[in-house]
Amino acid sequence: MIKFLPRRALCAGLVVFGFSASALAAQPLSTGLGQAWPNAQDVSANPHWHVYVFANNGIRYVQVNDLNGNIRTAFGAANGQFLVLPMGRDAQRLSTPQQPLSTSDTVVPLTSYTETVYSDSSIKLEAVPMSDGTTMFQAAPTTSALAAPVSPCDNPVECNGHIN
Repeated sequence: MIKFLPRRALCAGLVVFGFSASALAAQPLSTGLGQAWPNAQDVSANPHWHVYVFANNGIRYVQVNDLNGNIRTAFGAANGQFLVLPMGRDAQRLSTPQQPLSTSDTVVPLTSYTETVYSDSSIKLEAVPMSDGTTMFQAAPTTSALAAPVSPCDNPVECNGHIN
């Protein structure tokens, strides 16, 4: 009887370990949207900014912080659609295709100083300094994301080179 006890304990331990490993795998890989220093990799394309990307249910959330960790702006993006999140000092100065910003006659963008802050296969984010010292951010789909999808072909002779 004593001889089988260590084996049973080992088997029970392996079963419990297996359950805990599957519970850990179900948690998101990174957390911290809305935090100054989130538990996520900085994916900025520019040394003047910190950019963090989070994903949940097919939506990618992009958060931009300045070098001091202050949240400047954040947005969600999916399938070419953008949604400005109400967080950060520059939340009101984020221009998207769905919510373009209009500039006034007194404050103009200094477009020659525009910097790319973040870019991937579907999103491009730029920081545009303004003449009043503020920064406007512009989020848009990349040109590859705007490419028209290939339509299905009904005639095999005409579609020889297409992949359906």
